[in-house]
Order: sequence, then C-alpha cells, then structure tokens
Amino acid sequence: MTTIVTRVVAPILVLTASVGAFALLKATKPEPEKNEAGPRPISVYTESVKRENVSLEVVTQGDVRARIQIDLIAQVGGRVVSVSPEFTEGGQIEPDISLLKIEDADYRLLLRQAQANVAEAEVGVQQALADADVARKQLRNAATASPLALKKPQVAGAKARLLAAQAGLEQARLNLQRTDVSLPFHGRLISTRVDVGQYVALGTIIGRAFATDVVEIRLPLNDSQLASLGLPIGYTAAPGQGVAVTFTARVAGQTQQWQGQLTRLDASIDPGSRMVYASAEVNDPYGENVSDHGMPLAVGLFVEATITGRALTDAHTIPRAALRAGDMVFLINDGHLEVRPVSVVHSSPQRAIISAGLTAGEKVITSPIRNPIEGMALAEIDDADKG
Repeated sequence: MTTIVTRVVAPILVLTASVGAFALLKATKPEPEKNEAGPRPISVYTESVKRENVSLEVVTQGDVRARIQIDLIAQVGGRVVSVSPEFTEGGQIEPDISLLKIEDADYRLLLRQAQANVAEAEVGVQQALADADVARKQLRNAATASPLALKKPQVAGAKARLLAAQAGLEQARLNLQRTDVSLPFHGRLISTRVDVGQYVALGTIIGRAFATDVVEIRLPLNDSQLASLGLPIGYTAAPGQGVAVTFTARVAGQTQQWQGQLTRLDASIDPGSRMVYASAEVNDPYGENVSDHGMPLAVGLFVEATITGRALTDAHTIPRAALRAGDMVFLINDGHLEVRPVSVVHSSPQRAIISAGLTAGEKVITSPIRNPIEGMALAEIDDADKG
C-alpha cells in the first residue's frame, strides 16, 4: 500500500515543485533596459561645396594613325640589283636616300639615245634655218612671198622635233633617276614585297610605308563633351595653334604620356554613332615628342586623350562621388538626409561642376548609403578626417 502511495504522490510533488520554481523565477526576473535614444544615426563622409574658377576637361579615346601612309610603287621596270639594310619591316626611311636599286643599264642606253636625238634635232633646226635664209635671199620680193616659199613651215617642224627630242631626253633622265627608289620624308616601313634578283614591272607595289613627322588621333565626342570644349562643329585651328591634349597609354609596364594639339573638328556628325570626330596631332612622335620614359607614340596604339576645355568662373564643384544617379545629390541638413536635384554642367572621374541646385559651403555626402530615405538620421564625418 505504501509503495502505491509513493508512486502516485511523488510525481505530483515533483510537478508542483517545478511549477512553483518557474513562477518564482518569472516573478524575480530583471526588467530589460529600455532604449530611450531612438535609432542610431548612420555615419557618413561629407565635403563642402566649393566655388572656384575651373577649366573643363574632356576625356575620350582613339587610335594613333599616321597622317601619311602610302604604297611604295615602282615607277620603272627592271631587275632589283640591291636593297638598303633598312628595306625591311620597321626599317627607317630618310628623305631621298635610296631604299632599292633597279638595274639601270637599259635606261643609260635610252638616255644616250635621247641625247643623240636632241643633237640630231638641233642640226635639223640649223639646217632649216639655213634653207630659210637662202630662200629669202633668192626671192626677189620676199615681202609678198608665201610662208611655204620662205621655208617657215620647215623651220617650225624642225623646232617642234627639237622640242620632242628634248622632252624625250628629260623623260630618259627621269627614268634613270627612278631606278633608285626613295621617299621624300622621314618614315618607317610597314612591309616589303620584293628582294634582290626579283623583276618588278612598272606599277608593282614593292612595299608600304608611313611618315613619322606627324601622327594623327581621331577622337569621338558626344554632345556633352562638345559643349565642354566650347568649339563649333567644323572648327579649324590656325597654323601652329590648337587646343592642348594629353595622351596616356600603358606601354612596357609603365604609364606613358605625350603632348599634342586638337587641330580640327569634322564638319558633319557621324550618322552611325551620332558623334562628332575631332582630329588631334602630335609632331615628331618618334623624335622630340617621346614620353618621359623615352617611348614613342607608336602608330596603332590605343590612347586615352584628355582635352582642355572652356574655362568657367565662380563654378560650384563637388567630388564626383557626391553625384548620384539621375543628377541627384545627398546633403546633410541639421543631422538629416536631404535629397536634392541639381543641374550638371560637366563631370569627370574626379569632380562634378554644378550650375544650379547648390550653394557654396553646403555639405554633400560622398559615402554610399544603403536604402536612403529622405529625413533619415545621419552623423557627419568630414572628408578631411578620413585619415
């Protein structure tokens, strides 16, 4: 009997004790601290709007190309008897220095024949003049005699044959000179197609070359960039003048820079891209105007161009990071976020220039904000304190 009572009462006592302990713990638990300060403000970096005189910069890209690039063509035919050591891909061209020699024996013979023809024609003129003088003396009334009787047509024909012989002589001299193939400018060879022993005909392409005195870079400009330049479509710079351009490219593991000038703008808009193309030039890119590291502005190189645009007085400038999508700016106003639209005159990777919507001294936010809501609490950290 006692065992039965124990089995029934013991669980009841344990359950009762557990319930009592739970009630005691609940009654004596500490109250949680209440946050009376509200949500914590987000810390953001800010920078003041500046008012200053600035020069706009336009950044675009383009390929370097030679202003003069030609096919080297034989003006006479014959067998190639010698070539210059520079007559190879990448070879250097000096003005009027022979690159290739064509066999000239036939042309020397033709020159002698042309000289003989001139001498024969000169004799013919002297003979015709002598015959005309005899005819004039034999006629009783030379004043009324016909030109034929006075031998005038014969004299004219003899003089014409002399002129033709002299022209043939000049042509023979030119052909002899053309057996030495050269170019009238400093340049480099792109490719060659002939070598010693090969026969070339008149008009055969024997190579391709470009001049190195000036290179040209074609630069596309959109409407905003054109406005920043302040130049009209069809602009042409005066000789020796132009808008300053700095070209940048990474070559041989280093950032290289070259200086040039924008010399003209196309007079039409490209119908495919709706861009206006500008032409910039760099003089002597393989000589005086190499980069600080001695690198030439090589033809075919892809470069970034920074063009100096028009100057603005008392412009409002902000860091580029402060300009948001849709030409919006975030400001901190009495510890709260203000979202304001602005009018942008120009923007670059470093800064934006504002024409309306901001005043000097206002604080713009440069750090990103996730899920921005106008009026949210902010804590300011000035950009000058970033370090």
